[in-house]
Amino acid sequence: MVDLKSALGANELTDTKAGLPRAFLAEFLGTMLLNFFGCGSVVTGSVVAISLAFGLTVATVIQGIGHVSGGHVNPAVTFGLIVVGKVPIIRGILYVVAQCVGAIAGSAILRALSPETMETVLGVVKLSEGITPVQGFGVEFLLAFILVLVVCGACDAAKPDSKGVAPLIIGLAVTVGHIVGVQRTGAGMNPARSLGSAVVMNSFHDHWLYWVGPILGGIAGALVYVHAVGPAKEPEMPAKTYASVATEEKELQTLSGKRNISHA
Repeated sequence: MVDLKSALGANELTDTKAGLPRAFLAEFLGTMLLNFFGCGSVVTGSVVAISLAFGLTVATVIQGIGHVSGGHVNPAVTFGLIVVGKVPIIRGILYVVAQCVGAIAGSAILRALSPETMETVLGVVKLSEGITPVQGFGVEFLLAFILVLVVCGACDAAKPDSKGVAPLIIGLAVTVGHIVGVQRTGAGMNPARSLGSAVVMNSFHDHWLYWVGPILGGIAGALVYVHAVGPAKEPEMPAKTYASVATEEKELQTLSGKRNISHA
């Protein structure tokens, strides 16, 4: 029962020190900004510009809110970390709710601040001509797979040296994913981001694959890192050689002899 409560994270609902309200707000703001700035770049029509906008926004957001909520801003990341036990289930579900509401708010603000002539380029994801739903699912699966794999590696507690650059590394993973995915699926890569655009523009064609693909990809990425690649380990002390042992013994004998002389 204790393990179940720990996995669910039910105690966080009444623990004021858990900071759930602040974390909820952080995830809301993160996805709101992602949908506003990321989807707002779609009007450029440039794959590179769109990719950089999403990647840099993610890096910036994580830098700003990562210390509060972990900076998931993506249900695929949250579900992946839930499955490997890094995030309690209840906290994870609340994160996903916050992410979805934030993404809808971000897309709504973007539409409100854009002319009607831009309504066709506000970030609604859809399959490109010739891409089947199965192919689209595969693309979205792999986009989230590499993202969550990188998140696990960049945020590994046994790699403190990567902590400072983790937001940039994660942002680059998002950028790479968009470079590959934009012209195939629109590069959803994030169920909340896809939902925000779909709700505001009332466009849900093939929307299921923008949830199932990234979430399964995120779970797979987390499981592969934890159970196959293996998390980083603390460096082991080098084994002592016979010469080093002999040197240590000689130093100890010398020190002992000096002590005996001083006592005499």
